[in-house]
Amino acid sequence: MADNQQTESSEKQPVESPILPRNAGTYGSLPGSSTTPKMDWPELVGFTHDEAEKKIKEDVPRVQIQVVQANSFVTMDFNQGRVRLYLDASGKVDRPPRIG
Repeated sequence: MADNQQTESSEKQPVESPILPRNAGTYGSLPGSSTTPKMDWPELVGFTHDEAEKKIKEDVPRVQIQVVQANSFVTMDFNQGRVRLYLDASGKVDRPPRIG
């Protein structure tokens, strides 16, 4: 009977690995990097699309810029590699550009 108790306690119990929270600020950045990637540009509202595109490309060089004219339709999909520039009737950025 003592042998039976010893084998039961010596059996290895499965160890569950903890689920680590995902930090939204570091999504898409390299491991170990301390800078978080820029996700939106509220300071560009009122700029021309050329000025806004230049600034966004400085911050995120690989992103695709999509210019959306006033009163145009767009798809609702999310694309990490895209920034849409919504323009007003005068050709200025109307909404804060953001990744997506």
